[in-house]
Amino acid sequence: MELYDVMRTTFAAREFTDDPLPDEVLARILDNARFAPSGGNRQGAHIVVIRDAATKRRLSELGEPTVRRYVAQKKVGENPWNPVHPTTVTDDVIENTSVPASFVEPIRTAPVVLAVAVDLTRVAAVDQDLDRVGVVSGGSVYPLVWNILLGARAEGFGGTITTMAVLQEDQVRDLLHIPDTFALAAVVPLGKPVKQLTRLRRQPVEEFVTRESFSGPGFGV
Repeated sequence: MELYDVMRTTFAAREFTDDPLPDEVLARILDNARFAPSGGNRQGAHIVVIRDAATKRRLSELGEPTVRRYVAQKKVGENPWNPVHPTTVTDDVIENTSVPASFVEPIRTAPVVLAVAVDLTRVAAVDQDLDRVGVVSGGSVYPLVWNILLGARAEGFGGTITTMAVLQEDQVRDLLHIPDTFALAAVVPLGKPVKQLTRLRRQPVEEFVTRESFSGPGFGV
């Protein structure tokens, strides 16, 4: 596939067929994805390839508390887990919220799940002292994750970036024997999508790109 075709058709795949994702294909995906940039070119990411059904099931279970709050907030019209607008949903409501299968089944049913961690001793978190949630250090790992999804799309496979298990990072660390200096960045199920989407909906460039300042005119051609 052409690069722009891959970029415009890589979607969040959550339903997979029974087709396997062979090691040789996964190796090709990872071998190309590793050229993603990272802060200072420190390349601090580590990926655990998971095929064991019990481990995948446990990973999906560890994400359930996060999903409950996510769903409970959505039901009352909130933006889930937003750091600017705290939730008004009570712990009791969250605890009694059901977990939709769509949030847990991809991790349980995908032939391969990748747990992606990043070594915090090797990131450049230049925003660590600002009075807001840090985002810069994500640049040392998420380009790699996105390259994996682009590579999967080019190979006829797909997946999605999930972060629900991050809240239970200590338990994930115990499950996968991840060192204390590493942070869990994403859990990525990969497989053959039941349906390959070829047209995605995204906001036009002129709606989120402006000239010269944030409030400048929209960038259009």
